Amino acid sequence: MTWCLVLVATIVFSQYDTQNFQPPETPVTIMASRANSTITVDGRLDESDWNLAEPITDFFRVEPVQGGAIKNPTEVRILFDDKNLYFGIFAQDSLGKKGIRMQDLSRDFNGLENDVFGVQIDAQNTKQYAVSFQTTPYGNQQDVQTFNDNNRDEDWNALWRVRTERTDKGYYAEFAIPFKSIRYDKPIDGVPVEWGITFFRLARKDYEKTVFPAIPQSFSENRMTYAAKLTGLEVPPPSANIRIEPYALYQYDENKTGDVLTGKLSEPKVGGDVKWAINPNAVLDLTINTDFAQADVDRAVNNLERFNIFFPERRQFFLENSGIWAGGGNSQLRPFFSRTIGLDNTFNAAPAPLDAGARYTDRNEKRTIAALAVRQRETGSSTGSTFGVGRYTLNYGKENNVGAMVTYRRDDSSNDLGLASRNNTTVSIDGLIRPKSELTLSYLLSTSLDSETGDTGYSGRLFAGARTNKYYMGYLNTFVSQDYAPDMGFVFQKDVMYHSPGGYAILRPKWLPFVRRWDPGTFLNYYHDFEDFGQFQQASLYIFPIFTWFKDNSFVEASFTPTWQNINFDFAPLGLRIAQGDYNYTRYLLRYNTDQSKKFSGSVSYDFGNFYDGTRNTFTGGLRYAPLPHIALTADYEHNNINRVGILRENLNTDLYTASLRLALNPRVQLSTFYQYNSFDEQGRWNVRFSWEYMPLSFIYLVFNDTQTNIFDPLQQSTQFISKITFLKQF
Repeated sequence: MTWCLVLVATIVFSQYDTQNFQPPETPVTIMASRANSTITVDGRLDESDWNLAEPITDFFRVEPVQGGAIKNPTEVRILFDDKNLYFGIFAQDSLGKKGIRMQDLSRDFNGLENDVFGVQIDAQNTKQYAVSFQTTPYGNQQDVQTFNDNNRDEDWNALWRVRTERTDKGYYAEFAIPFKSIRYDKPIDGVPVEWGITFFRLARKDYEKTVFPAIPQSFSENRMTYAAKLTGLEVPPPSANIRIEPYALYQYDENKTGDVLTGKLSEPKVGGDVKWAINPNAVLDLTINTDFAQADVDRAVNNLERFNIFFPERRQFFLENSGIWAGGGNSQLRPFFSRTIGLDNTFNAAPAPLDAGARYTDRNEKRTIAALAVRQRETGSSTGSTFGVGRYTLNYGKENNVGAMVTYRRDDSSNDLGLASRNNTTVSIDGLIRPKSELTLSYLLSTSLDSETGDTGYSGRLFAGARTNKYYMGYLNTFVSQDYAPDMGFVFQKDVMYHSPGGYAILRPKWLPFVRRWDPGTFLNYYHDFEDFGQFQQASLYIFPIFTWFKDNSFVEASFTPTWQNINFDFAPLGLRIAQGDYNYTRYLLRYNTDQSKKFSGSVSYDFGNFYDGTRNTFTGGLRYAPLPHIALTADYEHNNINRVGILRENLNTDLYTASLRLALNPRVQLSTFYQYNSFDEQGRWNVRFSWEYMPLSFIYLVFNDTQTNIFDPLQQSTQFISKITFLKQF
């Protein structure tokens, strides 16, 4: 019935000619011109070579509606010399400087809430992989790796430059991307160099998104089967391409219980990374005495569900190329999850230092080979460990691939700790099939073998989905056996089989001129045991009749979720002991956020209804004030009011306060502060970080961390100060 309603609504209410169209048989061709003089990257485009380059102006509008006249035109010109590929952009704005929308000057900015221009390059013509270089009118940089228009690595960093200049008619942007920062196949004498390329621009005040060449609204600019063909390039011959990044660090840690000093650390540290492009396809990364002291801290979460919480990776060495591993991009099942590296093998999983690591990636249009090896140091409570992962992916057809991956972890023996050596292995097969642009099928099958238990476990994931300009339909299945134990991976739960069919219409009704997009639909989430196939665990039906973006990209949702629970295990969310038995209840959600691109914006949600045998009301609210891009202040609040829940019919109130302030002199000099207090465990934490990119990808960091249990009467306090300098040199 749900599917019928979605389809009927789509047919009746769709008012525009928003049909998907297939990639062209012959791609659009554009030309790069050789620069005859030195290009100074200053955002002005005042060198004579820019006037001689062929302008690209034939952009295609995809938002707020597909096709039609463009309100904010864009012009792109392309140059190159012996070292760099240059892009010169003029982004016309109907209101000039006044029309520019910027949140802050962070490097990896929010691409949906700022004015943005980006270029995507598929230099190996895989049609499945691309790198994206993006900027804002203020010269922020963002670089992204994208895989099959399906998942993306936003924390990949490349060496490149961009400068911008704002005018009364819009803004200019000038990119210089070294050929050494782009992986491309070795040129063949007499064969022209041709790269896949796309451009996109978001003029945020109108939420007008335009792309070149034409790509359907239902896909992103990373769908490289639609890419244009960049010709005219004369790329330099392969040469030594080595990037070194040493660091020096001083760290001071102090732990107190009350007024008693229980631990103190004061030490310098040196180490670094080396990146060697062995050839245009293959890259070897080495890391020695690895340190991630400047990485962002995790946010506190109050977990009220029966599933494990997924915390994303934040460490740079593991973020680059993370999308190539099987399971990358999903938060339910990952045979390899890099956050397991750097934690000791005790129950508390305390941090453990890394001695060295290496990563090898070899990619061409037909296949990808990748490997990672890391050595983790022994600690006073844990043995040393060795981690390894190998990956092979074969591309076939236009957008299809199949791959295999093996992970291996070995924990050393220790007579002092009374621990024997143990090892853990997983073997996984996965792939993606895209018979048509609108249809995607992906699969993952994995098995684990643990030497300590001798058990073999199994897991898998299957997804099938259809996405057009008018609707989305999909089915997701994930299963994990009781004995599946990926010591280098992540699972959301064991002994579970999860089914999630669902879909929504995509409506852009002319009779509601203030609405940009309305997506009513429903999803079923059904869980049962994997071992005892018929044993029900839980189910919910997420029904969202109102799921709407307005013309300014503000958003409103009204939904409800009938839920059925079978609690047949010890379960105590936030310490509330739930009696074993069956529960049936419905929860309701109201959610709204204003236009997030404005100087002052806010969001609010209210999640209420029954909760097991009691009630729970959850209120969240957030405010953001950015009077200019150099200053951004945010404040968020979450309140849980739980009444008469569990065996003891308990009441519980929790409050989670979060505040942050970002100050920026420019995109390269920034100070960010973060504070969070959780009333549930009475823990408060500070994180203050100053960063100065004094040379491209060379940084000075000053970091202060402070964690207190009960900030008003500290029982335990941990204080940390870190100063770190990195230096990057590319040969």
